[in-house]
Amino acid sequence: MAAQKLTLAVRPRGRPVKKLPEEVSLPTNGPTSELYNQLALKAGTTIHRLRVTKGSDGSLVPNSKDLSINSTGLREQSTIYVKDLGPQIAWRTVFLVEYLGPLIIHPLLYLILPSTSNGSGPSYLQTLSLTLVCLHFAKRELETLFIHRFSSATMPVSNIFKNSAHYWLLSGLNMAYWIYLPSAPAAQESSPLITYPGLAMFVIGELGNLSNHVTLRNLRSSGGAERGIPQGLAFGLVTCPNYMFETLAWVGIALVSWSWSTVLFAVVAAAQMAVWAKKKEMRYRKDFGEKYQKKRFSMLPGIW
Repeated sequence: MAAQKLTLAVRPRGRPVKKLPEEVSLPTNGPTSELYNQLALKAGTTIHRLRVTKGSDGSLVPNSKDLSINSTGLREQSTIYVKDLGPQIAWRTVFLVEYLGPLIIHPLLYLILPSTSNGSGPSYLQTLSLTLVCLHFAKRELETLFIHRFSSATMPVSNIFKNSAHYWLLSGLNMAYWIYLPSAPAAQESSPLITYPGLAMFVIGELGNLSNHVTLRNLRSSGGAERGIPQGLAFGLVTCPNYMFETLAWVGIALVSWSWSTVLFAVVAAAQMAVWAKKKEMRYRKDFGEKYQKKRFSMLPGIW
């Protein structure tokens, strides 16, 4: 018995989509990914550039292999709107570019700035700060390549400049300049009572963050977009312990570097992660309902 089909009216939204068909026909029990595939094929573009919404209420029709056309509420002669999101770039590429900035800028300024001094070159704290910063971002690069799985394949290519500025300028140029100056506080003698606790915070933060990222990776199959409730190290304490541990690592770097520029980056990064953590808590509650144990704090116990 042939699968029942429905025909959808197609309308553009925003910028024109070349060769966009006026209608598409597909099985009612077929996945929504087939809708995206047909539209992309006929329009001569990629599925990643398209956003499909229902004409009835404007809600998104997700690109999913697990969601049927029929379950979205679309019926015969329903209207869908198709928006061209513009040129796209892979999220993995975006992350690699973002984290590359500090890995280039810190060693470069470490070699250049102290050479202007009449002293003996970089201090112990400056060298240690360089090591910790490079270890942090090298870890992020490796996680991007081998651990992280992305629910969205791409993002608009124009966003890469905005996203990269946070790392290239704030944790790259600004932080490195004030750490490696010959007159910087980090150029002075270190204090074990500050440096060693900072190192301990960094190690605990990085290892905890890595453990959380492995846990989150295992919730999703390769190429899949499924979601699950994470369990493991500190997930019973806060919604996003990966953000908590990353904040702890940056506090450690700030104690080692003795630089207000590091404190500034840590505060800005923590504030942004706190916003993401709050949104994730709300999404867990919405998606999983009673199955999810609600958290009082989304990132930092007793604070946020």
